[in-house]
Amino acid sequence: MAPGDLGVCDAHDHLFIRSPQLPGQEMDSADAAAGELAAFRAVGGQSVIQWTPHGMGRRAELLPELSRAAGVRLVASTGLHQAAHYTTELLDRLREQGLAELFVRELTEGIGDSGVRAGMIKVAGGFHGLDAHARWTMEAAAEAHHATGAPIAVHLELGTGALDVLDLLCGELAVPAHRVILGHLNRSPDLATHLQAARSGAHLAFDGPSRAHHATDWRMPDAVRSLTEAGFGDRILLGGDTTTSAARSVHGGPGMPHLLRRVRPRLELAVGEETVTRILTVNPGRAFGVEWP
Repeated sequence: MAPGDLGVCDAHDHLFIRSPQLPGQEMDSADAAAGELAAFRAVGGQSVIQWTPHGMGRRAELLPELSRAAGVRLVASTGLHQAAHYTTELLDRLREQGLAELFVRELTEGIGDSGVRAGMIKVAGGFHGLDAHARWTMEAAAEAHHATGAPIAVHLELGTGALDVLDLLCGELAVPAHRVILGHLNRSPDLATHLQAARSGAHLAFDGPSRAHHATDWRMPDAVRSLTEAGFGDRILLGGDTTTSAARSVHGGPGMPHLLRRVRPRLELAVGEETVTRILTVNPGRAFGVEWP
């Protein structure tokens, strides 16, 4: 599909996710996922970038029918999260099989036998730095990017380590900065770091609204205003990052609709309706469009 066809886009969210770090909060219900997409569509949502990577219950085989039923376009992910989300056995097996090869296969051939190809690579940094696992996954992501042109989206732990990630991916590993999406910057509202990351050419994702303890909703307008006034409005992305069953709107939480029902109008007060519309529509197409080598 053409990147411009994404329309109003939730640039970071999850329909399905499972992790030992979230016991009892697994998002694995197809009915709940369908309800969440319908609720998102009802408030004007048109596409969702699902950041759930390999080994975390993506249920990729369900995505095509969910997309058709709701009328919402979906982008699936390959990649690997922090080591804490996986068993030692799985990580050992991936080291033997070759992580970059897995990413390339899921981007070009499909995820398992689902028939669904991933459209992006998701990896993760550590708290204020990069451990050996993060370097391994990012090296594999860079190799897969150079083979496929797919963008690389990065979970920043509590919003930290953005510049370390850029040094590795865009410095040592030669990934063009405009092919990198830095996630969770709202969790560390350091405006100086935001500006430095934007100057590199990377995309900045402000995601996970409604989590007051992560300094999200109430500090996000300041960050977005600062970036737009500095001329980097074209680098900003917005997402919901629903990661627990209780957080779904169909279960009484904010869920995917919150991004458009509450976050969008709040940001419009800060930077204007036209700017927020571009952030929700034009920017995701630019960030996630695949540039084949």
